[in-house]
Amino acid sequence: MFLSTNLKFLRKRKGVSQTDLAKMLELSRTTLIGYEKGVQPPFVKLIRMAENFKISLDALVRYDLTKLSVFQLSEIERGMDVDITGQKLRVLTTTTDSAGNENIEMVATKAQAGYANGYGDPEFVGKLPKFQLPFLSKNKSYRCFQIKGDSMLPIPENAWVTGSFIQDWNEIKNGTPCIIITKDDGVVFKLVYNNLKAEKSFQLVSTNRVFQPYSIKAEEVLEVWKFETWNSFEVS
Repeated sequence: MFLSTNLKFLRKRKGVSQTDLAKMLELSRTTLIGYEKGVQPPFVKLIRMAENFKISLDALVRYDLTKLSVFQLSEIERGMDVDITGQKLRVLTTTTDSAGNENIEMVATKAQAGYANGYGDPEFVGKLPKFQLPFLSKNKSYRCFQIKGDSMLPIPENAWVTGSFIQDWNEIKNGTPCIIITKDDGVVFKLVYNNLKAEKSFQLVSTNRVFQPYSIKAEEVLEVWKFETWNSFEVS
């Protein structure tokens, strides 16, 4: 449970003092300090806290909000819920051509550090290079990432890998090649083994067996794109 951590984090994010927040929640300052130190509030007070910060009670108590991206936090402040499991509707920012067809935005290696923070920012996504692949289904959304390293041979380093957006991470079948956007490691291309139900994590495996498998918690993942095709071309 992350109530005490989240309460202090959200209060500081709003820029209010303990005294001011205590007044908003109809508490004494001493009581609020106790909650921020781990004292469990009664249910009615939990509801008032969730309403004050405009987030769900589930998000307030169960998830560490300090680990969320800037975009996810802004979505919370707009009244939208937090998604760290892939089970809920995820907001995807895309661009379209003059005919209204979705583009495939290209994320080069030099842009990947910024993508983890800007993947939900329409201005950032709008500035990415774009192209179309007519043979792909128009019922999906796609993005193309330049991969680093040789962990997914025979696909070579610096190849461009196009993936389709996965809305519900629970649908990922074991061994599916995916592009995973992570908070700390940026863009990762691996075979994914789904441990969401048991451990709320994924195991990531390389086709190049020189690289050892490793696990990543769902809360560290921002987006998942299912591999569709790859190309080797240069982008100016």
